[in-house]
Amino acid sequence: MGNSVFQGEFDQLDKAILEALQINGRISVADLARAIHLSPPAVYQRMKRLERAGLIRGYVALVDREATGLDVLCFIRLTIQTHTHEQIEKLQTALNDWPEVLECHHMAAGFDFLLRVVTKDHKALDRFINDRLMHVPGVQKIETSIVLREMKSTTALTLD
Repeated sequence: MGNSVFQGEFDQLDKAILEALQINGRISVADLARAIHLSPPAVYQRMKRLERAGLIRGYVALVDREATGLDVLCFIRLTIQTHTHEQIEKLQTALNDWPEVLECHHMAAGFDFLLRVVTKDHKALDRFINDRLMHVPGVQKIETSIVLREMKSTTALTLD
């Protein structure tokens, strides 16, 4: 995840390219060019420029977690005892090794970190919390909220 700021011109055509790719990352350059009324080489050059600038970080397939057997989605709030650089690095190293953790955000709230976690079932979630998370040095408090139903989930950003 970068903090890059796009250097250079960011016009309506760039916005149209980004919006189209967020909807369908597999759209061909030719189809995208037709949709935004630009030549395929010009679209390709703009896409490469957007990639180099960090606006396009990569291309992925969005996999349905429930179809793969990952039925439990939850948010875990962590509070740590000491807020040292070393403590945060230990936590980050552990979290990066665990595939259950989809996201981790360092928060300015009543807790320190917010995790988005998926597991196969409630027993797997219990094992994750008790066998892994509770053993990270410095973790003081763990609060878990289990999602009953996803009402909205998107990866598309508004580019106004």
